[in-house]
Amino acid sequence: MSTPVNLPALGESVTEGTITRWLKSVGDAVEVDEPLLEVSTDKVDTEIPSPVAGTLLEIKAEEDETVEVGAELCVVGDEGEGGGDESGAAEPEAQPKDEAESEKKAEQEEEHAAETGELPDGDETPESEKESAPATEEPAAEQAASDDEPAKKKSSGGGGTPVTLPALGESVTEGTVTRWLKSVGDEVAVDEPLLEVSTDKVDTEIPSPVAGTLQSISVEEDETVEVGAELCVVGDGAASSASDDEPEPEPEKKPEPAAEKEPEPEEPAAEPEPEKREDPVKAEPAAEQAPAPTKQDKQEQPSGGSSSGGSSSGGQSSSEGGTYVTPLVRKMAAEHGVDLASITGTGVGGRIRKQDVLAAAESAKQASSAPAEEPAAESAPAASESTPSPLRGKTEKVSRLRKVIATRMRESLQTSAQLTQVVEVDVTNIARLRDKEKADFLAREGVKLSYLPFFAKAAVDALKSHPALNATFDLEAGEVTYHDSENIAFAVDTEKGLLTPVVKDAGDLSIAGLAKKIADVAQRTRTNKIGPDDLSGGTFTITNLGSVGALWDTPIINKPQVAILGPGTVVKRAVVIDDPNLGETIAVRHMVYLALTYDHQLVDGADAGRFLQDVKGRLEGAKFDV
Repeated sequence: MSTPVNLPALGESVTEGTITRWLKSVGDAVEVDEPLLEVSTDKVDTEIPSPVAGTLLEIKAEEDETVEVGAELCVVGDEGEGGGDESGAAEPEAQPKDEAESEKKAEQEEEHAAETGELPDGDETPESEKESAPATEEPAAEQAASDDEPAKKKSSGGGGTPVTLPALGESVTEGTVTRWLKSVGDEVAVDEPLLEVSTDKVDTEIPSPVAGTLQSISVEEDETVEVGAELCVVGDGAASSASDDEPEPEPEKKPEPAAEKEPEPEEPAAEPEPEKREDPVKAEPAAEQAPAPTKQDKQEQPSGGSSSGGSSSGGQSSSEGGTYVTPLVRKMAAEHGVDLASITGTGVGGRIRKQDVLAAAESAKQASSAPAEEPAAESAPAASESTPSPLRGKTEKVSRLRKVIATRMRESLQTSAQLTQVVEVDVTNIARLRDKEKADFLAREGVKLSYLPFFAKAAVDALKSHPALNATFDLEAGEVTYHDSENIAFAVDTEKGLLTPVVKDAGDLSIAGLAKKIADVAQRTRTNKIGPDDLSGGTFTITNLGSVGALWDTPIINKPQVAILGPGTVVKRAVVIDDPNLGETIAVRHMVYLALTYDHQLVDGADAGRFLQDVKGRLEGAKFDV
């Protein structure tokens, strides 16, 4: 019995995917869970496995074709069952194409006859009807061709494929076009970024759903549009120009068949791409989605070379590698410090896939495993030297994210009465617990055991007893909403600016669960893989001031929340302690300051103090299961 294989759901906000490579051909035997093809979306590249064992009987979607979630990709069944189907699978698909080409040839002969006055094959149509015949026949020919090649019709039929603003999260209804990465007339490949769109939660690239030419731009930069609005049209440039010239004399239509036949082998559509991607101005935003100032800052850091080098390595990988590189692959290369220009892609048309990047990273890791420490030690003195920033003396446009941050911080101060209360905490017992458990914890959980999960665990447990700090206050409505879950937002420093991804239901997590969740959202935020839904819904915020060596700070509340906690850096200091055996004595202890900023409209100083004392007692007691 044959089994259809459909495109599965690849994420909440992902509605479609592009087939980048078929790993099996019609007639090949496949096992259960054996990969059949590779599919790429704007967020992830993945393989689609076979749900059953058998033979690949039929392929329903070709490479570089974009299909919606749930669409049928292929059919897998028994070999005997596919005996008649295999031959029939190729025949019926090829048949309509031949019929369409025959109709187009007949149409061209009729057009030629109309121009010269000759009647083809004894046709005795009156002269008055000859001129109208091409107009009536042409849609029929296009319709016949579109029955078997809908994607081709969009790119070569003259109408083009409209690109609309996709849904970017449940609470996101609009977006602002911050930068166009392509201009009208530029050639684009499937999944190649066309523009950057910014919302109040996330910045993202909008890729092209088809290969072709950017025919028109409907929305200008800095313009805000709603989800579903048309952004641009991508199609075939030759067909578009031909349709523009339709009112002109008939000979202008003759190049149409050649223009329509050219896009048929769609894989090579990505080949011209390197020439377009050589422009570093276009390569930079596609690779990083970040403002120019932050990229230049990152170029100062040796560890960020591959990431900030998106402008150079990204451009080189496109021009020297000979293929377009998806944003996912570029970011993965940046994470692993892989030079894309040195990789030979194994994907369609030489496209570099994530597997290629992982293989290159593993090879580099094995080659430099032993001597890797020496260069790092040698470069340490150089890193401490002060190097002038390339931003000195420059005036640049502020990024949209920076505008959003500035507006929110100002509104937070203007709409709430903010105070900051600080306590000192002795975390020596936690430091000893970390030293004892961190090696096993890393091996077991896959993440490092830092102080932050302990601070977060103590805070979320205290919030359950102090709901006023885990609330939303609306002065105009005269209402207070006490939340029934602890959704903790964590401030994360990124190349684009400060973002606050949220760990939902943090009150239900253990130290290990918090450590993994924090590491996950932080990593996805820094690599621009975080979704809008993960950046909203926070009820309390923790900003790790100690990550940059600060003892304490006065953090600003992330509205509509009413409190934010800022742990400082943990330092060893000589302090006076009360030892049960020695009495008052001086000892070296691990100390940290906890700074709590709260909205005095709802939270009184005593409430803030009681909350901090509960957090302090929990941390100093160090009663945690690791």
